[in-house]
Amino acid sequence: MIPELRQRFNAEYTPEKYQNFLDLVKSGCGMPPPFRHCETPCFYPMELLTKMADYGREMLVSLVGDANYLAEAAQTVPEAYRVARPDTKPLFAQVDFGLTADGEPHLVEIQGFPSLYGYQPFLAKCYQEAYSLDPSLETLLGGLDTAGYVQVLRTAILGDHDPENVVLLEIDPYEQKTLPDFVMTEKMCGLKIVSLMDVRQVGHRLFYPDGDRLVPIERIYNRVIVDELTRKDLTPPFDFRADLDVEWAGHPDWYFKISKFSLPYLKHVSVPHTDFLDRLAALPKDLDNYVLKPLFSFAGLGVRIGPTREEIEAIPDRSQYILQKRMDFAPLIETPHGPTKAEIRMMYLWQDDEPIALTSLVRMGRGKMLGVDQNRDAEWVGASAGFMR
Repeated sequence: MIPELRQRFNAEYTPEKYQNFLDLVKSGCGMPPPFRHCETPCFYPMELLTKMADYGREMLVSLVGDANYLAEAAQTVPEAYRVARPDTKPLFAQVDFGLTADGEPHLVEIQGFPSLYGYQPFLAKCYQEAYSLDPSLETLLGGLDTAGYVQVLRTAILGDHDPENVVLLEIDPYEQKTLPDFVMTEKMCGLKIVSLMDVRQVGHRLFYPDGDRLVPIERIYNRVIVDELTRKDLTPPFDFRADLDVEWAGHPDWYFKISKFSLPYLKHVSVPHTDFLDRLAALPKDLDNYVLKPLFSFAGLGVRIGPTREEIEAIPDRSQYILQKRMDFAPLIETPHGPTKAEIRMMYLWQDDEPIALTSLVRMGRGKMLGVDQNRDAEWVGASAGFMR
């Protein structure tokens, strides 16, 4: 997207530099990357990422400020996971964009759930060091430097609590592909990585085991996805609905309230037309030009690009799906293996009365879907970072 930087990177690239990059990632995380990392970062004009940051902020503010929308969205939270003491706004939010041939950003998805806040700054640093990138290139937004970013994130996750009493909660965290983010968050914040199934409830309090003692949990950085709990048929060791003496760094309800369920309600220049599948009087004749998405799946599970009529008719509960107009996202990143598409995630933290974009996450690919699971067997694709000038 910045031609001279793209051309220079491609000309100076060597497999040895890429291996050095992977070694830096492995060394910093203490493990080999569990998902594919792209050979290259992306170079974007600051104006483009600023536009995406503004677009995302406008959409998030419109949803959170719409009482009628929130009332409908609240009904999507499963009864068994309606957590007590709901927050008036999501602490963390993500807005994903793709770029069309004219370089304009269009919404892919939106979510009120944390992403790789601990990992992305570290990943950018690995690219910077391995490839000796211009130190004036920026990866953080809002005028933040690295120290400022760490302070903002620590405050959001820890609140006023001792890190020992704050946990990053996930299902089998050490088996998740996002483990590198958990590790970097642990290093950054000093909190504890805890498996959901290890938590113990005593009265109105939660605890996690640490050797022979039970440590009180006062605040939870929630990374538990209900869809995964359901698929694995797991019963949590505590009742999410109970009025527990615990704070949430990212209230779980927002996973449902800001999600693919939000897309049909958004009226914005960057949002492709979207309908709830069960509210369509008739299916479009040109289904090749649409994307079918389950409302609450994660990491692209269940998404069908160009679904067939037979696939749609076989769905038992159409109320759990949306049908979105397909955007023709363009391969704008020139690489030695040919042009590559990039999906840019703007990562927000809600401060005071509005969401503030802190940084970005990039996924590069050549197929119909750009997630790391869909691009594991190619080159010059995968997880990446965005640099701005």
